[in-house]
Amino acid sequence: MTSSKTIYAAILAVAMLSGCASDLIEVRPGSEKVALAEPNQVKGCEDKGAITVSVLANVGVVSRSVEDIDANLLQLAKNGAVDAGGDTVVKGPRPELGRRTFNIYKCRP
Repeated sequence: MTSSKTIYAAILAVAMLSGCASDLIEVRPGSEKVALAEPNQVKGCEDKGAITVSVLANVGVVSRSVEDIDANLLQLAKNGAVDAGGDTVVKGPRPELGRRTFNIYKCRP
């Protein structure tokens, strides 16, 4: 009986941690103004470089949803754009789930 309580407690802890993983991503001031654009929308913009960001795709034995992972990656890219002096990001390659490169641009004066 004790071992089944331990297993239930462990499952509950992992489930709670996977839900909290999104809350651990810092939202830097100014990042809410960074736009997500398509490559054809940044032709006249100043290239500020690229950033590769990563987050956990799994927390313990629990897989996180692709939507949550992508939202975290986008927030990290927006934070990086603020640091680089950019105001726009464009999705780049995703070599694996939980990792993606974004190009950063300055499009607005």
